[in-house]
Amino acid sequence: MDFAIFGNATLDIICRPVDDVPRHESLIFEEVAVGPGGCASNVAVGLSAQGCHTALIARVGNDPAFQMLEMYWKKFGVDTRWVMMEKQAPTAVSIAFVDSQAQPRFVHTPGANGLLTADDFQIELLAAEQVRWLHLSGYFVLPGLLDGLALREKFAKAKASGMATSLDVVKNYRMDQPKPLLDFLDMVDYLFCNAAEGRKLSGEYEPQAISKNLRGRGAGCVLVKLGADGCWYDNGGQSGFMPGYAVDVVDTTGAGDAFAAGVLAGLVKGIDLATACDMGNRAGAEAATRMGTITLWEAKGEN
Repeated sequence: MDFAIFGNATLDIICRPVDDVPRHESLIFEEVAVGPGGCASNVAVGLSAQGCHTALIARVGNDPAFQMLEMYWKKFGVDTRWVMMEKQAPTAVSIAFVDSQAQPRFVHTPGANGLLTADDFQIELLAAEQVRWLHLSGYFVLPGLLDGLALREKFAKAKASGMATSLDVVKNYRMDQPKPLLDFLDMVDYLFCNAAEGRKLSGEYEPQAISKNLRGRGAGCVLVKLGADGCWYDNGGQSGFMPGYAVDVVDTTGAGDAFAAGVLAGLVKGIDLATACDMGNRAGAEAATRMGTITLWEAKGEN
């Protein structure tokens, strides 16, 4: 197995365009996309669509929202053996209001995602499946994972079993207290963050300074997503800007997850870091030209 992706899964309802939400009036919009979302689900779908054998580790409720997610996961061939069903919590749901500048604002209920814990990292089972890469997606939106020392033990076991490790942070108020992440950051081979997240974690402003700071705190390689401008990458021996692609942007929801899926797919196939970042930039840009988080991969499957 190429990847085990651990993290959040949601049902996304994306509405566009919505520039304001009136309190006492009906809201009319032109387009809607309903489908799977959540950082971990998005990355798992993206990797599976690129031919990587990928398992998703997540928690869901026993409800119609899960049934919709499961339909899409089966469509893309995501391995769902470790998707756990909760009896007391619903599947998470996110409603995104995408404005005229293609920027989303979310109304979200975490649902079963909030019950994920370090105990759900069953490293022995993953090692038995010869998983090559463990990726934690959406770290700061998962409240059950704020025991950094417990995650340190899990990531250390994964690395000892021969797995590469990576993590995408996702901006959240919990970033104000980054110690749980810093407790195991030296166990993370590849750290993904956008510029705003990187500034929050490092106190630095420029991508070069962000990556230097976070590498100094233990991260093996830091990838700073810069939106339309591309990304900055730094693993200590190789660093640089990889320019983005100019596209007509419709919806940026999930573009960062598409970037991560592009980069990870390239790296697991042995492609060099710079080229993998170019793959990520292209995937992220193409994702932004469509409504929804997985429509890019659906379109590629139809071609």
